[in-house]
Amino acid sequence: MRLWQQVLKRWQSFAGLSSRFRLNSVKSFVSLFLVGASLSVAIASCSGGNTSNTPAGSPGASPVAQKKQDVEVTLVSFAVTKAAHEAIIPKFAEKWKQESNQNVTFKTSYGGSGSQTRAVIDGLEADIVHLALALDTQRIEKAGLIQPGWEKEVPNNAIVSKSVAALVTREGNPKAIKDWSDLGKDDVKLITADPKTSGVARWNFLALWNSVIKTGGDEAKALDFVTKVYRNVPILTRDAREATDAFFKQGQGDALINYENEIILAQQKGEKVNYVVPDVNISIDNPIAVVDKNVDRHGTREVAEAFVKYLFTPEAQQEFAKVGFRPVDQTVAQTKEFADKYPKVSKLGTVQEFGGWDAVQKKFFEDGAVFDQIQSKNQR
Repeated sequence: MRLWQQVLKRWQSFAGLSSRFRLNSVKSFVSLFLVGASLSVAIASCSGGNTSNTPAGSPGASPVAQKKQDVEVTLVSFAVTKAAHEAIIPKFAEKWKQESNQNVTFKTSYGGSGSQTRAVIDGLEADIVHLALALDTQRIEKAGLIQPGWEKEVPNNAIVSKSVAALVTREGNPKAIKDWSDLGKDDVKLITADPKTSGVARWNFLALWNSVIKTGGDEAKALDFVTKVYRNVPILTRDAREATDAFFKQGQGDALINYENEIILAQQKGEKVNYVVPDVNISIDNPIAVVDKNVDRHGTREVAEAFVKYLFTPEAQQEFAKVGFRPVDQTVAQTKEFADKYPKVSKLGTVQEFGGWDAVQKKFFEDGAVFDQIQSKNQR
């Protein structure tokens, strides 16, 4: 029997007695009062449930009830964005606290774009992914974690950071490597990763192919040139980090293709790097996306979307630019500091000119496609 039913029964029983006995003593009156009070409390507690009718902003509201619960967001990104995000996250957290009275903290994971993509698909519960190429984001979309149309939800088709390819050479540049064409010479050894396993290496391959197309060559000439270049690659490493180690730590090769931003960051850390940015180049575009399935499960959509939008602001873009990324915000790009730091590339190709990443993957990197054909020819 529920509490209010028990109290009501006692009340009815007492009321029956009171009709037979006169309340001629203080004791009887007090007993009647206490039973009535008990009934009021019981009914109020039962009818109120777990809700409160007191408005959150009213003077009688609990201070705890007025404060939003703290929130944690998981950001999964490719390795070379770490320095930028470490500078941006505290700025966003302060801004979010002022606007929403909510504390936000970030769990971060940095690594190769391909491995990060696989981890998210396999269960790493990222709220936000910032990856090296849209192909990786599309794979997460195809796994059912990101809703189609993600690239249209924020500015610049969701490209939040970008770079170009650079040619790193030995000190003094003894092989006189100045542009892409020099990589096809017989006496030049190039270090690069395998485009079948590395996102960065796909950009490298496109940069080589694009260098022919942008200077008036046709597909046949591009195929011939890129075949010569990969004949000069003594070892295809698994990812960009291994390629960098092979060049710098193991002393292999005469040249290394790398992101301009990673080279600039290395210089800021005191490393001496000789490099050239070819005037014919490829725009290395890195997208950002909210992982819809995860933010809805975590209840973090609002703050995750706010962070993604914040990354496009001049304040955030300045932080990207400081550590080597070319800013996507034109007001930042046109400041003297960054215009001098990032000289304009006159012939800049894009993935869109090749039909987008689905077309690029199918044409160049699927099993049996152009890259496999090149490798087969070079191994004869």
